[in-house]
Amino acid sequence: MTAIRVQGLRKSYPKLQVLKGVDFEVAEGGIFALLGSNGAGKTTTVRILATLLKPDEGTVTVNGFDVTSQAGKVRESISLTGQFAAVDEILTGRENLVMIAKLRRVADPRRVADDLLARFGLAEAGGRPVGTYSGGMRRRLDIAMSLIGDPPIIFLDEPTTGLDPEARLEVWAEIQKLADSGTTVLLTTQYLDEAEKLASRIAILHEGTIIVEGTLAELRELLPPAKVEYVERQPTLEEIFLSIIGSDQKGQR
Repeated sequence: MTAIRVQGLRKSYPKLQVLKGVDFEVAEGGIFALLGSNGAGKTTTVRILATLLKPDEGTVTVNGFDVTSQAGKVRESISLTGQFAAVDEILTGRENLVMIAKLRRVADPRRVADDLLARFGLAEAGGRPVGTYSGGMRRRLDIAMSLIGDPPIIFLDEPTTGLDPEARLEVWAEIQKLADSGTTVLLTTQYLDEAEKLASRIAILHEGTIIVEGTLAELRELLPPAKVEYVERQPTLEEIFLSIIGSDQKGQR
């Protein structure tokens, strides 16, 4: 089953064409990574998928609903976590979760909050103000808040921006748990190791278009076979990315 389908997506601003005909599909379950440099159009794409922006052209469906004509149904199907944790630092972790559960009219908000605190390893910190949390703890709380109501699809827009290496590993573990539980995750990132570690499929967005898409193994096949020196070495996703972008830029000269 297809969770997300994007065809011919275009979006422009008065002096800038951001998306120039984006096409991709995301199957239910697993992690789909939208990889690209700053300004490639990743966040614009996510904002359209989440009904926060209207496309200029193209067809976009999320969980089978059109983002333009059925925006309400799309919002019921998704949750969005942006680049910065959307938590209230004055409230405790538990109070943040209870507040969101009440806004989403979930039954028994306190039980839901306690279950999520335990799931994300925040039970002991649940009674503390979020202002005392580390960056990794805030991000884990932010992701926990996005799960309230059990949305089948979650958008994570550069979720590890600004985190230290240890906090990034904590967030990676939680993202993998989401996918393992059957949630469809669309992850945007500019960190190549993040996509390489987590994604079951990867699309590279460059200058407003998808220039390649596939599994990591399929992307590796785009480069020459691994060189045999002392041991066989497979190209990293970073090498694949830079090689493809470099070839694309040469072709435009």
